[in-house]
Amino acid sequence: MSDTSRRPRKPGKPHRRPQKDPVRILAFEALRAVDERDAYANLVLPPLLRKAREKGDFDGRDAALATELVYGTLRRQGTYDAVLAECVDRPLREVDPPVLDVLSLGAHQLLGTRIPTHAAVSATVELARVVLGDGRAKFVNAVLRKVAQHDLDGWIERVAPPYDEDPEDHLAVVHSHPRWVVSALWDSLGGGRAGVEELLEADNERPEVTLVARPGRATTEELLDEDAAVPGRWSPYAVRLAEGGEPGAIEAVRDGRAGVQDEGSQLVALALANAPLDGPDARWLDGCAGPGGKAALLAALAAERGAVLLASEKQPHRAGLVAKALAGNPGPYQVIAADGTRPPWQPGAFDRVLMDVPCTGLGALRRRPEARWRRRPEDLDAFAPLQRGLLRTALESVRVGGVVGYATCSPHLAETRAVVEDVLKQFPSAEPIDARPLLPGVPELGDGPDVQLWPHVHGTDAMYLALIRRTG
Repeated sequence: MSDTSRRPRKPGKPHRRPQKDPVRILAFEALRAVDERDAYANLVLPPLLRKAREKGDFDGRDAALATELVYGTLRRQGTYDAVLAECVDRPLREVDPPVLDVLSLGAHQLLGTRIPTHAAVSATVELARVVLGDGRAKFVNAVLRKVAQHDLDGWIERVAPPYDEDPEDHLAVVHSHPRWVVSALWDSLGGGRAGVEELLEADNERPEVTLVARPGRATTEELLDEDAAVPGRWSPYAVRLAEGGEPGAIEAVRDGRAGVQDEGSQLVALALANAPLDGPDARWLDGCAGPGGKAALLAALAAERGAVLLASEKQPHRAGLVAKALAGNPGPYQVIAADGTRPPWQPGAFDRVLMDVPCTGLGALRRRPEARWRRRPEDLDAFAPLQRGLLRTALESVRVGGVVGYATCSPHLAETRAVVEDVLKQFPSAEPIDARPLLPGVPELGDGPDVQLWPHVHGTDAMYLALIRRTG
């Protein structure tokens, strides 16, 4: 309770109870969970929306607005912080986090949506009264009225340094990415300003929901019968849902015969499965299988050929997710909880091996916008030994003539080519395979032999894939 709530009411001014707005309260609760518990919005938001629907508080439009408020606020957090810093009379670090969340929600409504200015301010101030109290609501009102004095372009001119003076800092403010991430993505692209701006813009767009029809269990034709469903761009098993499409409402998804899986993730699994192989093709390994999307597709493809997949995941709870994803696969498979750097299987036991290694996740910022603010450059140093160790395990686990796929959901050069180049120096009896022909129809795949996908080019997460054959 705020101090002002204890003050006696002035004569002649009737007390007005704050009006509860379930949409904005839910958005605030989601942002608090992301901040307080280091939760991910894509995990926090669905159960909150489901509960609101069950209570009868929400319809489809309410859910869409709450989703936009949460994801839009998180994606544009860096830009909004720069704006709010100009409107608050103290450093933002001295503003209580719940107050800052309300201010950010208000800034997004004012600068990032078509909600009228008066409605954006009044609704956010009312939210502040409910969740913060009258005293802080007055502070929120004063700050947001300053924010409302300019539109987003006007604020950008005021808070972003000129591009000519500091291009990386300019792009960081304009496109709401940490400066080090802007620099890393620019290096990975190896191109000019247009490419990096298109990528940063793509990171701030809401991604399509893409489904996978698991072979032998569902077909794309079945999924295309759903409203607003269209074929995928590149994967023969992909179906895209138009904005607002609800995967949980689709029977094949509820049954596990289909799943939600980015098309880039599907392409990685398909490339490994279709890589030319010398000798038998009976034993496959997914060495970092959690949470199970690639493993489910690989298991289905393996079953069609009479092969068996072993899906290994270090964390037991994630191994449980893998088992759930694979349940009902038409052919035999096995799921185990094991450390991929100290594997329980024998060397040379497999014909095909996928290692989709833990990484910074910079390739999936569209889906997990809060990750850009949590990651630090030093995280690269923490991941490096693990990534190299897992690739070494993969090369030791595949037989002579077999194929390894090294994948990450990060385009950072320190997590992609640097890892592959370093490990191959230790394995003279291994050689890269040109992965590009194994992604038929996919344009702009670079000089090879590895492949880097991009949100702004391919409409996928920024998945990286290197294919390597064991030659001796």
